[in-house]
Formats: sequence, structure tokens, C-alpha cells
Amino acid sequence: MANDKTQEPLLTVRGLRIEGKSEDQWNEIVKGVDLTLHRGEVLGLIGESGAGKSTVGLASMGFTRDGCRISGGEITFDGIDLRNASAADKRGLLGKRIAYVAQSAAASFNPAHKLIDQYSEAPVVHSVMSRADAEADAVDLYRRMQLPDPEQIGFRYPHQVSGGQLQRAMTAMAMSCRPDLIIFDEPTTALDVTTQIEVLAAIRDIVEQFNTAAIYITHDLAVVAQMADRIKVLLKGEEVEEADTRCMLSTPKEDYTKSLWAVRSHARPEQPKPEGETPVVSVRNVTAGYGKVDVLQDVSFDIHKRRTVAVVGESGSGKSTTARVITGLLTPRRGEVLFDGETLPADYRSRSRDQLRQAQMIYQMADTALNPKLTIRELIGRPAQMYLGLKGKALEDRVKDLLNLIELEPEHYIDRLPSELSGGQKQRIGIARALAAEPKFIICDEVTSALDQLVAEGILKLLDRLQEQFDLAYMFITHDLATVRAIADEVVVMQQGRVVEQGVKSEMFQPPHHPYTELLLSSVPEMDPDWLSDLLASRAAK
Repeated sequence: MANDKTQEPLLTVRGLRIEGKSEDQWNEIVKGVDLTLHRGEVLGLIGESGAGKSTVGLASMGFTRDGCRISGGEITFDGIDLRNASAADKRGLLGKRIAYVAQSAAASFNPAHKLIDQYSEAPVVHSVMSRADAEADAVDLYRRMQLPDPEQIGFRYPHQVSGGQLQRAMTAMAMSCRPDLIIFDEPTTALDVTTQIEVLAAIRDIVEQFNTAAIYITHDLAVVAQMADRIKVLLKGEEVEEADTRCMLSTPKEDYTKSLWAVRSHARPEQPKPEGETPVVSVRNVTAGYGKVDVLQDVSFDIHKRRTVAVVGESGSGKSTTARVITGLLTPRRGEVLFDGETLPADYRSRSRDQLRQAQMIYQMADTALNPKLTIRELIGRPAQMYLGLKGKALEDRVKDLLNLIELEPEHYIDRLPSELSGGQKQRIGIARALAAEPKFIICDEVTSALDQLVAEGILKLLDRLQEQFDLAYMFITHDLATVRAIADEVVVMQQGRVVEQGVKSEMFQPPHHPYTELLLSSVPEMDPDWLSDLLASRAAK
């Protein structure tokens, strides 16, 4: 990406120190980080959860979250001292010359206002252009972002567009005042691989067209390889190393950076396919939907004990709807679900307590899946009490055993609240809660998509170990093909509510493929800075 380093830097950060408050005590969470950014340059910030990536990104705008404060260092944007600038001066910069694109577009838009109204707000407030000019500009940027029907899509509400479209609309909105600097904070983490390609290409094009400087925060190394000119690696608030992207990818210097690179090569050996064994779960010719619309059409597959079936496909393909049918939350119009060869009642309310116990679920977002007001003791203990009737010391011992199983020391964690845990620890509690019922079958719904790669690898290894220890059957819902390689024995590919291809993992990753499977596989980013450009060129040539 074009940049001119002969000019003065647009952004200079020197000796940045940030403290966070916990239990009335300030602790240092960013420890002397430096960075320099020129116009037209993209800096990638990577590192595991808690590394300080987002904190540094926000501080580059002169901003900190509640409970944090900048305790040292200098932040200079185009000659302006952001640490000492007045609140009014900062308001004049934010949205106009410095913009921010959040991880969750759905949480960032006001659901009560149309997209074009929200786009127009900043340029009108900052007197960059009139409302009419802002609306015309929105259509132009929607077109540049390759949004469908750019003349009309702005008149929809946020819930009326897809996740990928909303993410692109948010990027367009960040560009509305033609800022000099944009902070992209994990903008594609929650997107499926095909949608991610569209968003990455749109972001890169818009940055290049307007010679905008950007900080791209992510834990996905293959993504940052496509987006950044330089990469800075952070660990626990400290800089590990920084280098040109190609140099960093080919010859990382520090052991920690090398460990990040090595995570991507993890893949579990495929387990032998059982012959003549009754599946734990069988989905048989299921058609289901909401209202009059069929979301699933004639879906069938089996899951055996000690096997993991990965169900993959882009958003809206029917993965989670299939899980709802299996768990009895959605009654199918046709077809049935069998457990150990016996037909399950279609509605969970008609299932026995033992039938409910045998199928448990681990959710994508542990933050929303765990009741924030309950302690870990209560969260894990409730299913053990409900399904197994455990009380008193037996219940206490069971909770402690489960914490040991998920590699969290009981004496340190049993009386904590979810808010006192990291993302990976919360996901482990979700696993323990599912195990508390002693099920045969667990649905894992995008359980690693919100986690950085080192933490995700630990979760996948834990699930592997537990499966072997307890003969568990897993259905693993995911849009991440790297995760499929790491965890699956079999793969079911879904598109628009149908199974388009299925088979053992070793066969599914070998050609020939169904065209849709080929599209998914070809959309998985690689650790090659030329990968996205080459892919877009090859697709344009077809």
C-alpha cells in the first residue's frame, strides 16, 4: 500500500503507558509502547487476548475505555498533542479526521435509524458537507464498497442487511469525512470466509483510494498478512517485535512470534470411521423453517461417539437452525432426529429429563451465555443438581472435579463471577457446564470464533481430550476452515439450507469438490501477502 515515509509521520506514539483500575487499584496494562504511522500506511497490531491491541488502538485516538487512564508517554497526531488536547479539540477530530471501525457492526449501529441517516450525521455535524451532499456521497461509497443496490440500501435499517453488508456500511460510514486515520478493530472476526473476502477487499480498496493511514487490529495472522504494510506484535502490554510484513512472516525473530505462527499448523489426526455402530445422533430428511419459509430442506447426517462432525457454510446456510431442530427448540415440518437409534420427540418440552441431559450445548459468546450474577460454583453446579440430583458435598466435589477437568484450579475460580475471567476461561466454564450433565453429545456453536489463536488452540485441545476421555460425540458449527482441519473427523457442507457435500475430512479437503465447497476452501486466507490480490484477480478473470 502506498505511503511516503519522506514526509513527517501522521501519528507518533512514544512510551505509551496505560493503567486499568481493578478493586480500587491501578495496574499497568500497556507498558511503554511506541509506534509511527505515515499517510497511506497500514500497521497491523497482533497478539493474544489481553495483549493490549485494542487499548493501544483507542489510545492512538487519544481515548481510553472506562476504568483506564493514560499514565505516560506522548501521542501526536499531525502535530496535535492528543494527551493534552481539550475535550472540544478531540471532538473536532474524532469522526472527522480520525475514525473507528468496531468489531461488531450490529452493536455499533443505532437500530432505530436508517443507514444513510447514520452515515450523514458526522459530515453534517462537522460541517464537511450538506445533508444532500452527504446522501449522494453515501451512495458513491456504498458503490465503491460493492454493496448491492447502492442507491437504495442506505434507506434500510441495520437489521435489514446481512452482517457482511453492515460491516461494509460501517467502513463507508467511517470514511464519510475522509479521515486521515482509521482504527479497524477486528472488523471481520465474526464473518464467514466468503463474506470476509468481500469486506477485506473493500477495506483495502478504500484505504488505497483515499491514501488513508490505518491501524488494523486482529488476532488472525493470515488476515493481517493481506492488510498491513508492517506488523507489530504485542504481549501483555509490551512490544515483542515489529517488522515489514513480508519479513515478519518469513523470519520472525522472537520465540513468542514464532509460537503464533506455529498455531496455524495444528491439525488433529482423523479418527477411524466406525462400521456397523449405531450413531449417537441421526438427522433424517429434516425440513424446517420459520413461518412459511423453509430454512432447512431434506437435511441428513449421522454423528458417532468419539467423532466430531463439523457443519460448515456461510451465514444463513442453516447450521444453527439444524442445531435448534436437534435440541428440540424448533419442530421440523418433515423428518426426524434419532438418539441412539430411537426417535426423539420433536419438541423439547415432550422429551424426558434424561433425553434433555444427553444433548448439551456450548455457545459462541460466553459473555452472553453465562449469567453475570452467578458464581462459577452456581453456573457449573446447576446442571449437575438438576440432571443428576447432586447436593451438598457431592455437588461441591463434582464442581471441583469439573474445574480440574477444564484445567482451572478450583480454589482460585469456584467463587469468582464471569466478569473476573478472561475470554478463554469463560469458554472453559461453558464447557464444564455442558459436561456437568454427563451428556453423550455436545453441540459446539462457533466456540472459538471470538478467541485469539493461542487461546482457541487450547480450547480445541481441551475438547479433543474430553472427547477421548468420555466417548463424546460433537457437532461443531463453524465457518472457520482452519478450525475444521484442527478438530473434525467428518465435514458436512451446507448452502441455503441444503447439504451440498459431506464426507470424512481427508476426502473433503481433496479435489474434486462441489463448486460451493471449492468457494469456501478457496476463501480461507493464507499466510501470503499476495494471496488476496491473486484470489481477486483469478476470480475477476473467470
